Amino acid sequence: MATAVATTRPGAIATGRSRDRTPGSMAFLIALWASLFFGVTVLLVLIVSTALDGAARMDGALFSNYLSSLRPESTGFRAGILGSMWLMLGTALLSVPLGIASALYLEEFADRNRWYNRLIELNLQNLAAVPAVVYGLLAVAAMALLGFQETGIVLGGSLALALLILPVVIITTREAVRAVPNEIRFGSLALGATVWQTTWRQTLPSAVPGIATGTILGLSRAIGEAAPLLLLGVAVGIRFDPNGFLSQFTALPMQIYNQTSRSQEEFQTAAAAAIIVLLVMILGMNALAIFIRNKFQRTW
Repeated sequence: MATAVATTRPGAIATGRSRDRTPGSMAFLIALWASLFFGVTVLLVLIVSTALDGAARMDGALFSNYLSSLRPESTGFRAGILGSMWLMLGTALLSVPLGIASALYLEEFADRNRWYNRLIELNLQNLAAVPAVVYGLLAVAAMALLGFQETGIVLGGSLALALLILPVVIITTREAVRAVPNEIRFGSLALGATVWQTTWRQTLPSAVPGIATGTILGLSRAIGEAAPLLLLGVAVGIRFDPNGFLSQFTALPMQIYNQTSRSQEEFQTAAAAAIIVLLVMILGMNALAIFIRNKFQRTW
């Protein structure tokens, strides 16, 4: 009897792409393919339509000129592009070290039986779902507490976006650290290394591909955000380049939003071209994340 059960079990639990041919599984597979086809089709239609609308303005003036209400045919997004670059630099400097350090503490050093550690983990999960505009309010309050009276500076925008992606950086870093096999830790500790030395010299370098991928994807999300910046008093029509973290700035998503709300066709065309520039920046960051992951990926 036991032999019969043992021989029939593999067939009963058989799973795989080519073995599950029941009507329910086939209907589920068709639904998945339909969802994928619909999503990809809509995305491609939007990208192609936007590219065709903005093709006429993909020229040098788009990158070298500032916004102009008097000459809409040659308006540009120079201040927005440079402002977004400064914003990403400040966001990375604020969020990456803090996020990686927080994740390492929670994963390698924290006592999970302590109530405050469990409270921190619970809040991290909830913060990832908070609307982006709330982080703008937090940044305004933080800048006021730090004594900054001037609004619309790079530091304020960087702080808002760093708060926005900080939960993402912490969660992805923890997953990358957790994926490192315990045998590496045990081997290092058995050779006499301390927990700190094991974390710094063994665990952290082994988790770099996952950490870099999660961080860059978080920055890719931040570069397209405009809602937190609206609450910080970031101006749209700035006609100079930012030169530091305390400089006034504007961001590309805000300028796109401003141009799309204007009635002249020239502004609509320029906004479509700027959307393509923003998409290229986001896809470039995603491509960098994929390159880093494939370059430094390890198998154990």
